[in-house]
Amino acid sequence: MAVEDPATITLPQMREQLYSAVVSDALDGLGYSNQSPRVPLPPITVDTTLVGRAKTTLWADMAHEDPQPYELELQAVDSCQPHDVFVAAAGGSWRSGVWGELLSTAASNSGCVGAIIDGAVRDVVKMRAMQFPVFARGTCVYDSMHRQRVIDIDVPVQIDRVTICPGDLIFADEDGVVVVPQAVEQEAIQAAWNKVHAENITRDAIKNGMKAVDAYAKYGVL
Repeated sequence: MAVEDPATITLPQMREQLYSAVVSDALDGLGYSNQSPRVPLPPITVDTTLVGRAKTTLWADMAHEDPQPYELELQAVDSCQPHDVFVAAAGGSWRSGVWGELLSTAASNSGCVGAIIDGAVRDVVKMRAMQFPVFARGTCVYDSMHRQRVIDIDVPVQIDRVTICPGDLIFADEDGVVVVPQAVEQEAIQAAWNKVHAENITRDAIKNGMKAVDAYAKYGVL
């Protein structure tokens, strides 16, 4: 089921129909072959497909006492918009758990739909009870105060050399995290949408006994 105008595909429809691998394939076809960090960012709280727009924050480790603890991270959380995905570019640091229950609650109240943390988190049981999707390197019990802080918000950031700009479309699930640049968003979503529905046809043909080689020759989808 192709669509004529990818702009009509809503974020809820993307969450229901699309997933990280097919979006990555679509980006490959458009010449964007480095849109998924090759580092572990598994789902820590909820096994779901997270789709939304990047709310970016840049973090740094600290070696001194923070005179204004939490200042920019709280500003970032409070300025989240509906369907935002909070992105913490913390360089994979395990120095503290930079994200937890209270930030998840505040972000969710602002309409944020999940978080991608290139670092550690804590309060996993409570975030899981909230059903708030968080993808992260792992867990750390230490508080971020005097250990890590946000040094900039709403700026381009990188996770494993993948650039994420504010407003970029984010897909995350058990397979990985994929970043869709706004410049090719409509083309990528159109291609991913078409491939999903073509895959359904191919899958049915193989289930009905068609050989994989023949199915690929006929439908051109794998």
